[in-house]
Amino acid sequence: MSPSRPALIVFCREPVARQAKTRLIGAMTAAAAAALSDAFIRDALAKAVSIGPSRIIIAASAAGGVERSKYFRRLARRFGAELIDQGDGSLGKRMARALEPFSSSGALLIGTDTPSLPGALLAASLGALRRSRVLIAPSLDGGYYALGVRGAMPPIFTAIRWGSGGVFDSTVKRLKRAGIRYALGPAWYDVDRWADVMLLAAHLRLLAGARHRGGASPCPATESVLDQLGVLRHDR
Repeated sequence: MSPSRPALIVFCREPVARQAKTRLIGAMTAAAAAALSDAFIRDALAKAVSIGPSRIIIAASAAGGVERSKYFRRLARRFGAELIDQGDGSLGKRMARALEPFSSSGALLIGTDTPSLPGALLAASLGALRRSRVLIAPSLDGGYYALGVRGAMPPIFTAIRWGSGGVFDSTVKRLKRAGIRYALGPAWYDVDRWADVMLLAAHLRLLAGARHRGGASPCPATESVLDQLGVLRHDR
């Protein structure tokens, strides 16, 4: 019998001005940064729907709890997703809490800061988790943007310097030390800082230039916000 399809967990926080994408504030307004964060979330959920996991889960953080968040309740209805609260604690503790209920069939947890990631690559990572106990997809800043677990939780959620450039390396070392085999997903770039936004804009302009050959934008909501902000017209 082939392994069941894993669930896909979109891990995010409510895009509130001055709390979302704060490293972009200054290069853009707090409201614009929040709008971009919202677009990232919507694009991640649309991508999740397109690849057809067994279940889509929004693991969210919001003031007052996600069940009281009109924003997340609306997204859950729109994308046919289940809604759970990340809860308190470190990033590792919150990720483990989101993944643990899905340990029997497996779940792939993704962030929302890789909007240009092609859906086909996300689907490949989800598929690889059916053959592996752990799937980890590195981001170019030294972290990872996707983590899949099937079975017992591996010892990779504590004693990690979250937010540092060594998160991916530290996680892989912990997996090797524990003798846990893992699969690698494709590397991709995060969008956290203004230089990343410029990279994203350049990438989207290249994709748009080639779109006459067919194909859709990997992140239409993000592309729309960047266009409204004038970023996609930069240096044209």
